Amino acid sequence: MARLPARLRPFALLARLDRPIGVWLLFLPGLWSILLARAGVWTTLGLIALFAVGAVVMRAAGCVVNDLWDRELDRKVARTAGRPLASGAVSVPAAVAFLLLLLLAGLVILLMLGRTAQILGVASLVLVAFYPAAKRVTWWPQVMLGFTFGWGAPLGYAAAHGALGWPVLPLYAGTILWILGYDTIYAHQDREDDALAGIKSSALRLGGRTRLFVALWYAGMLALIAAAMAVAGIGRDGLIALALPGALLAWQVVRLDIDDPARCLALFKLNRWVGLLVGLAILIGR
Repeated sequence: MARLPARLRPFALLARLDRPIGVWLLFLPGLWSILLARAGVWTTLGLIALFAVGAVVMRAAGCVVNDLWDRELDRKVARTAGRPLASGAVSVPAAVAFLLLLLLAGLVILLMLGRTAQILGVASLVLVAFYPAAKRVTWWPQVMLGFTFGWGAPLGYAAAHGALGWPVLPLYAGTILWILGYDTIYAHQDREDDALAGIKSSALRLGGRTRLFVALWYAGMLALIAAAMAVAGIGRDGLIALALPGALLAWQVVRLDIDDPARCLALFKLNRWVGLLVGLAILIGR
């Protein structure tokens, strides 16, 4: 980030390029579904590359949309007060122009996919546009994030298979539960600031019951992904390999301390490895 030209640095920060964990978490459900579709090797590798680039572009676009919605709220929360729109480092017209550029890049990637995937990709823009409003009207904005960040599950399968299939249903549902769990952990970092700013979250709603609910959501996620793998004809070795991400999910539950923001952040970031291990389990099963 420090090596970028000074005039580009605020836009890179607006896109959260300094925090790649969000790119990983957006990319991983697409990776799972591409592997689950069991297309040819070169098709699979090509789609993984496209989805990786697309995750960078669309995560950046989502961040811009979020910050346009939240620039007034961000000024009231210590962790977000320095964001480029909240601090004034980037103007609203400049952010909108940047957003249009990102969406154009996303469109180019989308046009390389099949018709069903293209329709799903366009539909995802509705979720991206309205997710930031969820925290204003419901205690469960993390559910809306699950639908949004998990959209790669049906999209990746459609891109690799040419159409949707039965494995998509449990895979998408499991992805939503996973996101609900890890983003609830993440939300505990801002619990007090969110309460003062009038922002709603599952962290505020659950409080001391968070550990129990995260454990249930993570268990449900593993069960649903195992079901998706079974429906897709993934072999027994792949199902056994799910024990590896399962161990990391259990570690998060055991180590969770909702009053320790640094630990919440560390446990949240651990989900990159959870996602990669789920992908490895599907690959082993193939």
